[in-house]
Amino acid sequence: MSNTDRTYDLVVWGATGVAGRLVAEYLTEQYTSDDLSLALGGRDETRLRELETALVAQRDGWEDLPIVIGDATEPESLRAIAEDTRVVCTTVGPYTKYGTPLVEACIQAGTDYCDLTGELNWIREMINRYHDDAVDAGARIVHSCGFDSIPADLGTKLVQSFALEEFGTPCDLVRIYLEGGRGGVSGGTMSSIVEVFQAASTDPVARQTLRNPYSLAPPGERDGVDPGAQTLPRNDPLRGEWTAPSPMAVMNERVIRRSNALLEYPWGREFECTEVVPVESGPVGLAGACAVTAGLGVATGLLAVGPTRDALRRFVFPDPGEGPTKEEIEDGYFTIRVLGRGTATDGPFVVESRISADRDPGYGATAKMLGEAAMCLVNEEIDSPLEGGILTPAAAIGDPLADGLRRAGLGVEVGVWGPDQTSQ
Repeated sequence: MSNTDRTYDLVVWGATGVAGRLVAEYLTEQYTSDDLSLALGGRDETRLRELETALVAQRDGWEDLPIVIGDATEPESLRAIAEDTRVVCTTVGPYTKYGTPLVEACIQAGTDYCDLTGELNWIREMINRYHDDAVDAGARIVHSCGFDSIPADLGTKLVQSFALEEFGTPCDLVRIYLEGGRGGVSGGTMSSIVEVFQAASTDPVARQTLRNPYSLAPPGERDGVDPGAQTLPRNDPLRGEWTAPSPMAVMNERVIRRSNALLEYPWGREFECTEVVPVESGPVGLAGACAVTAGLGVATGLLAVGPTRDALRRFVFPDPGEGPTKEEIEDGYFTIRVLGRGTATDGPFVVESRISADRDPGYGATAKMLGEAAMCLVNEEIDSPLEGGILTPAAAIGDPLADGLRRAGLGVEVGVWGPDQTSQ
């Protein structure tokens, strides 16, 4: 059966989990059955039926939602699901434990796929094992389609597209600023974080993945001029204020570098990117940047040690399946600003993009980002030369994803930047 001649356009896999339910709620609110042939997938039929009943009762335009049942321990069940749908959108983590069989099934079926993973070690494994197979199958396997890493990855792509169009040259330096945000965390997210540190404690390849700034680049391309994530307070070269390391930099920077490599270096091989947390200028800013740096160092140290990591998992972190309340999700927000610096024939320039939302970044906004990434795949709203492989959002979908985020109510802006001007 061809990819276009299948029963379902889209399956939300793990639909009864915290993130999966939010994705299903968003898609059924934003679209109708006339727009999309949608199915809910997971292991527990009873819970899936309960979710179907609730969604159909709440939404106009949906008389029913088909249910598909499978299990990561039964690869044949996943293969049957993949063969029956055009796109699988999965929220089931930790992906290191549960993700590989579904990736394999989608590649074997030539089915597009998107997820929320921030597990660098697992992404590196998928690249090494399956990229060539996914290219041959014409299957787009698109990792990290949530807060990790769409704002940073797409924000960089928008900056570079604007620079190339307006100035005829790309930015050689990009700085990503985690301007602010508020939101809760779920047991699934914390389990994924623990998996990364657990893998790094026992697996030399996982440790190397965390240390090498180019570890997600294609084999043979895993080195370059970029020194990697900022580790100490630094006065920012573009904004003139103190910044601290970002907890998301290790993930997002590597995704961005992979985007550049997959697209065959349109931003140049000398391109550098860094994600930071901006504070303030002057002594107060320095003190704040030092405090943020110290807090991040303490958290990293605790997670790096087995006994404290286990204690945090048992006594501090929420259990898998637990997540923020509806009120916490609706009260959340975030803004990611990306500044790109380049030099045109008539002198230097700086371009800015901003992606923002008035929802919890890890759940309310992430559900919309993942849902719209999936819809871009479903509707072939894609500006990319790549038809398959282990891909990033910017490389797999490109600039059209910005329109999807706008449809979802997120703020997406890009334009020329100056210290006293906002995006256009």
